[in-house]
Amino acid sequence: MFASRLRHRPLLTLARLLLAGSAACASPGATYKNAARTPDDRAADLLARMTPEEKFWQLFAVPDDTTLDLTRLQHGIYGLQVRPSLGGGAREVAERINTIQRYLVTRTRLGIPMIPWEEGLHGLAQGGATVFPQAIALAATWDSSLVARVAAATAREARARGIRQLLSPVLNLATDVRWGRVEETLGEDPLLAARLGVAFVHAVESAGVVTTPKHFVANVGDGGRDSYPAEVSRGWLEALHFPPFREALRAGGARSVMASYNSIDGAPATASRWLLTDKLRGDWGFDGVVISDAGAVGGANVLHMTAPDYPTSTVRALDAGLDVILQTSVDHAALFRPAFAPGRLSPAVIDRAVLRVLRLKFQLGLFEQPYVAFDSAGDASMRAEHRQLAEEAARASFVLLHNDGGVLPLDSTVRFVALIGVDADEPRLGGYSGPGNHPVSIRDGMAARLGGRAEVRYAPGPGRGSAEFVPVPASALGDGLRAEYFANTALQGAPAVIRTDAAIDFSWPFGGPDSALAYGWYSVRWQGTLRAPAGGVLRLAVEGNDGYRLYVDGALAIDRWGKRGHSLTSVSLPVAAGRAVALRLEYFESSGAGRIRLLWDHGTSTDWRGAIATAAALARRSDVAVIVAGIEEGEFRDRASLRLPGHQEALVQAVAATGRPVVVVLIAGSAVTSAEWGSRVGAVVQAWYPGDAGGDAVARLLLGDAAPAGRLPFTVPVAEGQLPLTYFHRPTGRGDDYLDLTGRPAYPFGHGLGYSAVAYDSIRVEPSSPRAGDSVIVRVRLHNTGRRPAVEVVQLYLRDEIASVARPVLMLAGSAIAPLAAGEAREVAIVVPAARFAMRDAQLQLVTEPGRFVVLVGASSADIRQRAVVTLRTP
Repeated sequence: MFASRLRHRPLLTLARLLLAGSAACASPGATYKNAARTPDDRAADLLARMTPEEKFWQLFAVPDDTTLDLTRLQHGIYGLQVRPSLGGGAREVAERINTIQRYLVTRTRLGIPMIPWEEGLHGLAQGGATVFPQAIALAATWDSSLVARVAAATAREARARGIRQLLSPVLNLATDVRWGRVEETLGEDPLLAARLGVAFVHAVESAGVVTTPKHFVANVGDGGRDSYPAEVSRGWLEALHFPPFREALRAGGARSVMASYNSIDGAPATASRWLLTDKLRGDWGFDGVVISDAGAVGGANVLHMTAPDYPTSTVRALDAGLDVILQTSVDHAALFRPAFAPGRLSPAVIDRAVLRVLRLKFQLGLFEQPYVAFDSAGDASMRAEHRQLAEEAARASFVLLHNDGGVLPLDSTVRFVALIGVDADEPRLGGYSGPGNHPVSIRDGMAARLGGRAEVRYAPGPGRGSAEFVPVPASALGDGLRAEYFANTALQGAPAVIRTDAAIDFSWPFGGPDSALAYGWYSVRWQGTLRAPAGGVLRLAVEGNDGYRLYVDGALAIDRWGKRGHSLTSVSLPVAAGRAVALRLEYFESSGAGRIRLLWDHGTSTDWRGAIATAAALARRSDVAVIVAGIEEGEFRDRASLRLPGHQEALVQAVAATGRPVVVVLIAGSAVTSAEWGSRVGAVVQAWYPGDAGGDAVARLLLGDAAPAGRLPFTVPVAEGQLPLTYFHRPTGRGDDYLDLTGRPAYPFGHGLGYSAVAYDSIRVEPSSPRAGDSVIVRVRLHNTGRRPAVEVVQLYLRDEIASVARPVLMLAGSAIAPLAAGEAREVAIVVPAARFAMRDAQLQLVTEPGRFVVLVGASSADIRQRAVVTLRTP
């Protein structure tokens, strides 16, 4: 745009050209400005004109800060996460993007636009954007066409604001349901995740928005903990973890991929040449952009301890095949820029990465159309259409886990419904979402759906939390606490650091409390006063990883001064209300991560027993009780326990004891164990985080206006001691069971009930004896034997009877969604491509071995209804 102005204003002085910025170093006829030339040609021409500083900034990305002085971007930038405010609308985002792009295009030397990016896991994560059901809920639909429609809608909303890259989808597999990010995934199975991932990626990329499958690779480790090292063989990576990513890149057309935080075989994923170059670019032929997770490049020195500093970790990452360094602040550029000094990084390595970035920007057409033409009316109309899609997706995602005695759907004679639980009144949307567009709670959805024919009576119950103690707030600690930090574990000598801490609620997992202190080797003394609350008794507690002791008015109140691991210790002291007491808390850490918290119970004690009693009394006065129970989870919020948190299990048991029919609706993105209460209730529904229209969709399901259609995309254990537990595993050397527990799950992968029974018969396989390399067609007949419509998800699994390398005991090979009217019978055909029979041999070569395969068709990985045998012959 600026170049065209130059043609009509030839008398501009060179000084004014330099001030205006953009084409000062390139004539209007430069190759990179010629839209008729290929992206490769244009990128090569532009690269030749760039300075080292400009090259660095094309490999750096951060979130936007609305207070950011745009002159900080004088050398350009790869892209920004443009989100003026989470609650702001689409116009606000578009205008901010235009402001930044105008500066980059007209005020920088080369006029290189940025790529505006955002999260888009289940809808654009911005104010005013539609929130669809969480990713794991979309996986529960098993419907790739529906996922594609949701993805396309997300891309349309992104394009309307000017967002051109989504850091989605998450293609890590939910191999351990303790992981806090299971909600973001597409389940535990490599084929299901690959199919749905390809549908998502292809729809978004087709709309001109770049997708970024993440986190490459195996981002959950031992214990279900986030970003733990991936200690798995390369053969298992090939069989389990790679397929979703490989297919998203090859079949879906993803033009970017995000490297994970964790290490792979001892190397940080961001610095693994085997992963990013040999595998990704070599074996798979990927030529797009590899971006780090936020802060992951520096993880080599602050997390994995394989690099001494940020420049070294940067050199290793780019040498390994990384292109873009994603950080959380533009100030962090100073940490990584030294790696680009002469003699550190090979110029060829830098140019290779910059070329990939520039080519992507040319492919997106950003040089020709950097600005957003925002249409308010079009945006509003689009969001109205998308809300209907959000409800459709929610209805298709709900999994009916059990339904003893036909409690669901609720009988039309019901006149009083007890709706219990804070999650009935709070429409939670799940991780990586915006605030939503008027999200509907289950309480409001039920009331609207029932109209005047039945009354919804609500009780909050005890809530999800059960914390007896919470951190003492800064407001109770006067002007703060004097904090002395010592570079030893015994509070000896002069402090290395003296400062004022407003409160004591600290966690130091990756380093010391200050740069002057070593990781895992320090002690601290805090001193100050606390104003006692009303009540006459001051209840204090200290939670810490190692040794601590608390003095109140000079007297030792809590003493755990010794290496004992994590603990929480409390004390009750008679103190007059409002009196200021002197506090001294001492703490040391001698081996690793630090954690220390000063807690009290003021204002946190709740009458949870009374809340349960109130809810139970409400149930007794009602025809049916619907308990909406929820969990807490999310990124870096892994769960050691899969039970309902707080006092919700006691709530379920108390309500069930009333003798009224009970339905439990689970608001959760992962597994919930129900051994203590499941048999006492009539029905359990996994409703996930159902999105903006979730309350309406739940009401339709409970009242029988929609048939349950979802199927579990992961395995639900009986107890945590069975974990990790997935259906996709190799044979054991012995049995599966425990001395005190079965090895079988509570609910298997693929499980989900309907309101009507469906019978399977007449399986046929064509051909029954194919040659290796041939596809086969499996046909089975279904019959809805009930009086209500049904949506059956027919699942086809394979078992390789004999293989040269042990294969999983069961492998999903295909599925089909079959809506059936009451009494309807129909045949379903599933094509099993030849690739489903292939495997990696001992040398990790892809082969198809002749032999017998058992074909298993049914309603889940454990509910097999029909069986056949296929014998593969040599070609």
